[in-house]
Amino acid sequence: MPAYDALAGLHLIIEGYELEGRERSMPSFDRLTTTFHLRGAGQEGLGEDVTYDPDQQRSQQAAGPVLPLAGEWTLDTFSRHLDGLDLFGGEKPSMPAFREYRRWAVESAAADLALRQAGVSLAEALGRTPEPISFVVSLRLGDPPSLEPVRRRLASYPWLRFKLDSSPSWDDEFVAALAATGAVDSIDFKGAYKGTIVDVPTDPALYRRCAEGFPDAWLEDPDLTDPEADAALAPFRDRITWDAPIHGVADIEALPFLPRTINVKPSRIGTWRELLRTYEWCAER
Repeated sequence: MPAYDALAGLHLIIEGYELEGRERSMPSFDRLTTTFHLRGAGQEGLGEDVTYDPDQQRSQQAAGPVLPLAGEWTLDTFSRHLDGLDLFGGEKPSMPAFREYRRWAVESAAADLALRQAGVSLAEALGRTPEPISFVVSLRLGDPPSLEPVRRRLASYPWLRFKLDSSPSWDDEFVAALAATGAVDSIDFKGAYKGTIVDVPTDPALYRRCAEGFPDAWLEDPDLTDPEADAALAPFRDRITWDAPIHGVADIEALPFLPRTINVKPSRIGTWRELLRTYEWCAER
């Protein structure tokens, strides 16, 4: 049975909802998010909208809980109800992916609420046994780059693992020092971003330097449209993985080659239906 079928019939009662804004100043921008608090039958479900545009977060928070979400649903009928709603209140999202980000905020809050109302965990609903998972800390290391953010965290938490955004300013010496920590699990080249504040220029020499310098790390989102970059990473294809371009199964199938692993972010996919289909597609392979 498809995994989504195990969730689709969950009963869901929504009596109302509230929005909670959060804000943090980052070195190059202000990071705002909005948490949906869905309430019903004495329970509360939470989901966070991670849309990057601060103005579109502020306008959502200023408008308040204006979406027609109240009612009695199944998780599936609620999701189909969302298909017909404009979650941006007439605004055009500044990036198409933001539609999925906001959709996931509502879908995840609804599932959280439905599971609490049913008195079951997600694992129980899906018939899965929970197993330990590991986390990584995702960082940029500045320009000029510094090892201090990594060393400072390792001093407090020696078991930490890292997913680091690379930079053309990383020379051989810096890569060697970073690799010597033994704590790097993934290098993100940010090559799939174009026209954003997190763009990183395509640098074939950097790609090769990182692939060789971190022999056990995943190599995420390289820009393989550059022939020199593609050639630099050709010997390391078994460690190439993708994140930013992935919004469902169709995007994985459209990749230049089938990867060994994939970075699946629920907020990039938007709906439980496609998220669970994506997990199953990967598990089958």
